[in-house]
Amino acid sequence: MNIKAPLIMESVFILIAGIVYFITGNDFFIFNFLFIGTAIAMGIFLIGNGHEYGRNLIMLVVGSYLLFYVSILGHESLSLSGFWYYLFLGVFEAAVIHFLIAKIAGPFLFGRGWCGYACWTAMIFDLLPYKTPNHERKNWGYFRYVLFVAILCFVVLLFIFKMNNLDEIIFYTFLAGNILYYIVGVALAYHLKDNRAFCKYVCPITVFFKFTSYFSLLRVTVNNDKCNVCGKCIKNCPMDVDMLNNSRKRENGTECILCLRCIHDCPNNALKL
Repeated sequence: MNIKAPLIMESVFILIAGIVYFITGNDFFIFNFLFIGTAIAMGIFLIGNGHEYGRNLIMLVVGSYLLFYVSILGHESLSLSGFWYYLFLGVFEAAVIHFLIAKIAGPFLFGRGWCGYACWTAMIFDLLPYKTPNHERKNWGYFRYVLFVAILCFVVLLFIFKMNNLDEIIFYTFLAGNILYYIVGVALAYHLKDNRAFCKYVCPITVFFKFTSYFSLLRVTVNNDKCNVCGKCIKNCPMDVDMLNNSRKRENGTECILCLRCIHDCPNNALKL
């Protein structure tokens, strides 16, 4: 694999660091985005060159950094509730910046790369034993929309009833929500024999990705001249993406997390990023 994709990713995060620093004047964001961008670029490079656990390592590094250092120690709620809260306040805080870059605007460039290289929830799920889905995909995706709306309504109600100590409520909602996500996600993984079941059916963040990742600049494509249609890429894809179709309308196309497993598994080197 060439270094085009890692270099693009690193360049994007250098640009982001400069823009956010220019807007906020906070030099923390230079360190923050350079650290994340370099780690993710390394992950793409490692997995693209056959290092099977390279992505898991980088995911643990970035996910742990965001969860423990930025969120818990920094007392920042990088959750959907935190995003709505600070957005309604009109404050350009960490949660708004995080969502804007990782989950709203960024996916136009790198799709659901967040889910494959930085999510502190999925980093645990990827360590479970069901890396290859062992069931037919369920029609349960509607639940993520229900949860998305429920979280939005929860934050709106906090403002309507003018609750005291909103910062604390949002922060502890973030902590409780993450614990609940881990419990539900692990239970679903074992029940359906699919590590990424939570990501497919429950995670409310994917509502943003459904639109933005459709236009992703970085995406896996197939060379039909090399492909012998063995189907190994589809069978092994943790997100059930039809990698044999280059159309943006391919089945589950917006769910690709850029794990690059299909590229690594392809016996004919027919897939590329």
